[in-house]
Amino acid sequence: MAERRMFAKSIVLSDSFLDMPMSARCLYFTMGMLADDDGFVGSPKAIMRQCGATDDDMKILLAKRYVLGFESGIIVIKHWRMNNYLQNDRHKTTTYLDEFATLSVDEKGAYTEKNNSCIQNVYTGKVSIGKYSIDKFNIEEDDKEDAQTIFDIYQNEIGSLSSRQYEKINNYLNKTNEELIKEAIYRTSDANAKSFKYFETVIKDWINKGYKTVGDIKELKKVDRRKVSEPEWLDKKIEKEKSLITNEDRKEYGID
Repeated sequence: MAERRMFAKSIVLSDSFLDMPMSARCLYFTMGMLADDDGFVGSPKAIMRQCGATDDDMKILLAKRYVLGFESGIIVIKHWRMNNYLQNDRHKTTTYLDEFATLSVDEKGAYTEKNNSCIQNVYTGKVSIGKYSIDKFNIEEDDKEDAQTIFDIYQNEIGSLSSRQYEKINNYLNKTNEELIKEAIYRTSDANAKSFKYFETVIKDWINKGYKTVGDIKELKKVDRRKVSEPEWLDKKIEKEKSLITNEDRKEYGID
């Protein structure tokens, strides 16, 4: 196995990668250093312990598809061939041939599934990604796209997420649906609040009131979403919540 590893700047300097928590990025780099010559990692849990990573960090990498997981517990780094190139005389073929057989390489050089039924976004260990609660990180293809979309929308509209905030959004997905989560994100952005605390106040209020869809929100009028103003009761509740925010919360959530 080669002693040197490389990482493509187009991957590790992208906004999507840099928006992840430092601990998730550290896990990615560590697995990249310890993977075999085809990008497979046979003992990801041991590597997680080695670099102090948590299940949340692995869930983020899986949800954003920087790594792909198999039911066997093996992990493969999706962009391995974009990161590394080895000459044939230095390359040692992976021993995980069954998993390797389910993959193809797309036009960009990234691993992709030959058949969605052959590989799933999985990982040994009982965990939960939002409402997609599973054993072995088992996420169906449609669910995998939904989970990524929620996080990406938040980061595009409001800002970066910490590991704790990722987990909180996952918990809200257990309690409600992505439609309401997205609407709460958009309303936070429309209000120019740009803080997780504001978003959390909105979604918690809707969940407590039993709203299931955007149509259940009586205050939402049939006009352009970007022109919807916040109802008076919500403004008052937000102000009350803000008055309870500690200096520590302000620093953590970026609140002025």
